[in-house]
Amino acid sequence: MRKLLVILGVPIDNLTMAEALDRCDQFIAEGRATGRLHQIATVNADFVVNALHDPELRRILQEADMATADGMPLVWASRLLGGPLPGRVTGADMVPALAERAARRGYSIFFLGAREGVAAKAAAILQERYPGFKVAGVLSPPPRSVLEMDRSIVETVKAAQPDILLVAFGNPKQEKWIRMYAHELRVPIAIGVGGTFDMIVGVTKRAPLWMQRSGLEWVYRLIQEPRRLWKRYVHDFVYFGYFFFRQWWAMQRGSALSMVPNPEPAPMPPPSEPAAPTMPWPVLSVGHRLDVHNLDSFRQEAYRLLSEQPYLILDLSQTRFLDSSALGALIALAKQARSKDGDLFLLNVQEPILRMLDLLKLDRFFERFPDLSAIADRITQEQNPVPASSLTTHGWTIMSAPRLFDAATATVFLNEASAKLDRGERVIIDCSGTTFMASAGMAALVKLDRLARESNSAIRLAGCSHDVLRTLQLVRLDQVLQIFPDVTAATTAPLPDTSVTTEGA
Repeated sequence: MRKLLVILGVPIDNLTMAEALDRCDQFIAEGRATGRLHQIATVNADFVVNALHDPELRRILQEADMATADGMPLVWASRLLGGPLPGRVTGADMVPALAERAARRGYSIFFLGAREGVAAKAAAILQERYPGFKVAGVLSPPPRSVLEMDRSIVETVKAAQPDILLVAFGNPKQEKWIRMYAHELRVPIAIGVGGTFDMIVGVTKRAPLWMQRSGLEWVYRLIQEPRRLWKRYVHDFVYFGYFFFRQWWAMQRGSALSMVPNPEPAPMPPPSEPAAPTMPWPVLSVGHRLDVHNLDSFRQEAYRLLSEQPYLILDLSQTRFLDSSALGALIALAKQARSKDGDLFLLNVQEPILRMLDLLKLDRFFERFPDLSAIADRITQEQNPVPASSLTTHGWTIMSAPRLFDAATATVFLNEASAKLDRGERVIIDCSGTTFMASAGMAALVKLDRLARESNSAIRLAGCSHDVLRTLQLVRLDQVLQIFPDVTAATTAPLPDTSVTTEGA
């Protein structure tokens, strides 16, 4: 049962290094049995700030199987939010600890990324330090964007069959690459480790232990690399400080008492009886507030219900306050439900909670519905999916993009759209229902755009939400793809004039 604390929309696991390593053992056992990849992120303030501006990274961190506090600002923030983390669990500490455990338990580790020679040297140092440690492979590909990276990297990792994959591409590239190929790699654990290989080798030196424990390691790193780091640290300090103050103030306005754990948890109200229509899925009433006072009893009941059904509906019609730990519990429940091909639905969300979800950028993570009938319709759609429909307007074929345009949906959509382009149809992709655009989805769009040009056809995007448009802008696809505010604009805009040909052609 995960215990999470939400800091600026990013859930952080409340655990120690020993607990993190034990969870890695569980991930490896499950991954070996099922082939499922578990993504681990070691989160610092820079991750959080990047996630504020990068919807794809934010969603990846929200859905990570484990996210540890790599930086002291997160530990300090957790104390102010009333859910103190026990301390940092850094990538620089976790990698050697995993190597030691791997040597004892027979796990193998693949080292991917960093500059040429650095990963190989880091692997050799750990092999010498921990006799019996198995290195599944080492690869340092040339630096490229996620969408341009050679697919042979995936095949190399798959052939090596490691238990743990360490990816040192830097944030957010490493997190996006792992998410993009998670369904193919069949590696139990993948961890983005940033500059950890450089620290093991000694290219980057770690601060003395007393500075690490007192939260001053950033000062030591700044002294080492002032030109590279000072702008980033100033940027992170300003943005993290400003947005964290807004979260802290919102929590204080909810109730200052909610910041202090109550040794006597308040009893949780029993589940409410749903109104018509009768639902085969459990509906759990949250009550006026959910915080550290009554979170344990709520969590136990919610997980009990999820053990019986893959779907869980939370009735928030009376709820006026959720603290950071409660929001973390909701994220963990959603993750648990989705791992069983179910989901967590929020019913009758009131204005104070809507504002909080919007502030912490969780409004796209949770599915919110005004009534039970709408939830019943959504579940029916999920359990009985129908092929993507399309219609023709003004000579354009309109296709609806997937709600989650990621690796799980991109291939099917790519094949369907490609078939239409091959027949000479001009295609508009309606993204009005898309809440998340991942790198896999963008890779599919790039392929479709290339195919449209080669077949003398056309492809356009329409109805992109702010988050989807921002995701496309971050990789400059807005300069490549034709994007329109809505389907009407996309169908009526004239095609570019291609009548002018090169002289002599």
